[in-house]
Amino acid sequence: MLILECPYCGVTADETELAAGGEAHLKRFGPGSSDEEFEGYLFHRQNPKGVHFERWRHANGCGKWFHAARCTASLEVFATYTAQIAEPPAEVIAAIRAKRPDWSPE
Repeated sequence: MLILECPYCGVTADETELAAGGEAHLKRFGPGSSDEEFEGYLFHRQNPKGVHFERWRHANGCGKWFHAARCTASLEVFATYTAQIAEPPAEVIAAIRAKRPDWSPE
């Protein structure tokens, strides 16, 4: 079972209290974008085996969105952090590299 800590309210919750929101840190394209850019935003997602950055919502708690860095193969959670951050913070990258020295962000 996946267990994440909400960075806003500090509650450690299992996945039944949360709502998955897909890949984190996507560049959003809207009006004025090309068809290819908008198509990429809507349909093209990474689905790696290994370290992945995801959006989650504490649905049965504070209701806020946050990001999680976790391994999709083992469900190991490296960190959670607020959704207002545009890219993974340095301390999250350091936490991942501490456990996976050969990993590098793509």
